[in-house]
Amino acid sequence: MHRTLIKIGPRQLIGFCLALTIFELLTYMASDLIMPAMLNVTAELQADARHVPYAFNLYLLGGVCLQWLIGPLSDQWGRRPVLLCGCALFAASCTAAFITNSIEAFNLLRLVQGMGLGFVVAVSYPALQEVFCEADAVRLMALLGNVALLSPLLGPLLGSLLLEWLTWRELFLGLGLIAGAVWVGLYACMPETVGVVRRDGYQPASHPFSLAQTRQRYLALLGNRRFLGASLALGLMSLPLIAWIGLSPLLLIQVSGLTPLQYGLWQIPIFSAVIAGNLILDRLLVTHTLPRLIRLALWPLCLGLLALMGCALLGAGLAPVVAGLALYAVGLGISNAALYRLALFSTDDSKGLVSAMIGMISIAVMGIGGSIIAAIGGGTHLELFALCAALSGLLCLPLLHGFLHGAKTTSAPIR
Repeated sequence: MHRTLIKIGPRQLIGFCLALTIFELLTYMASDLIMPAMLNVTAELQADARHVPYAFNLYLLGGVCLQWLIGPLSDQWGRRPVLLCGCALFAASCTAAFITNSIEAFNLLRLVQGMGLGFVVAVSYPALQEVFCEADAVRLMALLGNVALLSPLLGPLLGSLLLEWLTWRELFLGLGLIAGAVWVGLYACMPETVGVVRRDGYQPASHPFSLAQTRQRYLALLGNRRFLGASLALGLMSLPLIAWIGLSPLLLIQVSGLTPLQYGLWQIPIFSAVIAGNLILDRLLVTHTLPRLIRLALWPLCLGLLALMGCALLGAGLAPVVAGLALYAVGLGISNAALYRLALFSTDDSKGLVSAMIGMISIAVMGIGGSIIAAIGGGTHLELFALCAALSGLLCLPLLHGFLHGAKTTSAPIR
């Protein structure tokens, strides 16, 4: 069978990585940039403030809705056409928010916009893993994590500033127009990876799509205890941070009486800590295996969550809670990309389907977990939020123990 070698020049490679980075940033900005305006959205649409965390969780759950289909379709049709369809859908749904007139339509659009996140997880991540070797792929995943974290780091602050001159509708329109420009960049620069050979000989295989076979492959993944444990752990590890993103507008603006600008400033320590963790990961990749990196990351992650639990029990104020979240976030930044890579290659099945399953499980854990924390009052009391966030994050420990126990720890560090 004829095999085509992946050929991509430096300019196209840079353009591809840049377009992919901006698309991922936009999928997060569509949430974080709008968070300071969510109380304005509910007021203008004559809806209750409880829709603030629910709209955020619908966005997360939107990322799960199509992943089961997106991943296998990209295995058959290729990553490029499927990602282009996802970018177009995201751009159209953001633009449509400009004319919405009801909270029901707004929430539906949030669900559709969240599907853009599903395309990022199920299509663009495998494409990166297939274009680059292991070391470069992990570094790029961490770099994408840093860029994506500019959204929750700068999004609330930038959104607060833009709201001085623009309405929330105009913010969505701007996101839609930028997403349209990103579509052009992806069309021009994204290579196809399915069915072609990487320079080191690795070839992502093309799998014909069949609903029955797809169902069987997903069931087989669910029966893989190591894969399932890693995917659930990814969601639980990130749940405290996701819950904070969804509930902090209520906790800081509505409960604590802070201004939107102050709300944005309080995000900086937490998301700067995640970026610091990703930078530490890049330095440690040279001398540590991925399982060893995750074990080291558990120290700050667990200490931060235990500090949150102490804040809840002692009734500490906002500053100690943010400090605990920041310490936890360092550990999350070190471990997240490494655990994703190990989970992706813990099975030999096609990476589009495997990545889709990772995304569905982890995002569902984050979305459902965030909804439960909101439903029991996590957005009304800072101490209750801290306790729920700490307990939910610590649930990842037994899953990680089982996964890492079977991981290869004797392999050389990746370079």
